[in-house]
Amino acid sequence: MLKHPTLELLGQLGLAGMAHAFIELESNSDAANLSHAEWLALLLDHEATYRNDRRLALRLRHARLLHHAVPEDVDYRAARGLDRRLFDRLLKGDWIAAHESLAIIGPAGVGKSWLACAIGHKACRDNRSVLYTRLRDCQDFRVRAGG
Repeated sequence: MLKHPTLELLGQLGLAGMAHAFIELESNSDAANLSHAEWLALLLDHEATYRNDRRLALRLRHARLLHHAVPEDVDYRAARGLDRRLFDRLLKGDWIAAHESLAIIGPAGVGKSWLACAIGHKACRDNRSVLYTRLRDCQDFRVRAGG
């Protein structure tokens, strides 16, 4: 098989995930037992995963989340009055689809920003566009824009 021309063509076509999978499969002795359809399925799966990962990374970069927070790391045992069922509903994102707003309020130091970033991260994973802002920043902008 012509390995290098195939890799070059995959690169020219913008199929970087597929090219990476091709190299991995070529070096894997177990891959010799795979059928053509199985090879193709693995290549396509790698390309789809590569593209999804790149889109998520781009959404997260544009979201400008203050913290690297993910919903799976939320500690519901912490004394901050967080209702697990409510937080799970917020993570589901129906309020976003309904074009509703969310304000997280509470005393200083309980993790409001962290929780907002966790919700934002989940929304990015759900293929939604996110922009993290703090209310104080929005008020400053309104004062400057209006004044």
